[in-house]
Amino acid sequence: MNLLLLTFGPNIKNHYQANFCILSLLARQQELAFTAVYVYTDHPEFYRHLGDYVKIVPLTKDMLQEWKGEHQYLFRIKIKALEHFIISHGEVPVMYLDSDTFLYQNTQNLKQLLSDNVALMHEEEGKLAQQKSKTVLRMWEMVKGKTFADIPITENETMWNSGVIGIPATRNQEAIQLALRICDEMLQGKVTSFMLEQFAVSIALNNIYNLQPAHPSVGHYWAAKDTWNEAISNFFLESKLKAHTIEQDIERMRQFNFKALPIRNKMKNTKLRLQRMLEKLFPPKEVVYLD
Repeated sequence: MNLLLLTFGPNIKNHYQANFCILSLLARQQELAFTAVYVYTDHPEFYRHLGDYVKIVPLTKDMLQEWKGEHQYLFRIKIKALEHFIISHGEVPVMYLDSDTFLYQNTQNLKQLLSDNVALMHEEEGKLAQQKSKTVLRMWEMVKGKTFADIPITENETMWNSGVIGIPATRNQEAIQLALRICDEMLQGKVTSFMLEQFAVSIALNNIYNLQPAHPSVGHYWAAKDTWNEAISNFFLESKLKAHTIEQDIERMRQFNFKALPIRNKMKNTKLRLQRMLEKLFPPKEVVYLD
């Protein structure tokens, strides 16, 4: 099995999250028994310090532009990176992880599931038609009763979170190209949603494999990023000040208490709107720069 991460853009938070994720993978390499960690990135300078622990696949502006496709859909890049990897490596299992994830327990189960021809995504989020989210329900209104890649969308269609995408060795190219076709046909049909990519992957993997959650083994803190970003920046600051080796940081990762921080810490939209309004109404009283 190979592991795959994708990072692009200059936001350093995405890159130190990915570094943290990679260390969590390396800390459990013996259990998971993966072959290599691949990082697709347009900023390889943030990963060279990892040396032989990772294999860097450089991305160019032209590649990223092309991978967004005709409709310039940003998250299409994730599907294209998986397609590129699968075409390059053939029939081997691969597990993609978002940068804001970490591996922390039950890792052997992931390898076994992929070996048993079971696909993985982070967790099941429920049927589209039954979601409370207005964003998801708007998407449901745009896709219900339609057909994409010859697959009819019914009220039983389920959304899975794409923070993890594990694809078994068999039929892997067929699976990822089906996801790409569904994505592109939805875009062509003017379906607009930032979650379109994960819905396309959900449909494709559900149609080709049995699909199971990876969340008992992988944490995904997409809804508590501020808390985790502070902890991760402190982790790497200590590493820098104490001049740790990669091996020392891998050992520190084995001792890290992942359960001490929440993986969901969402504030109500009303509170967020009030905070933004207060910041506008009461800007800093005095801002001084050096001459």
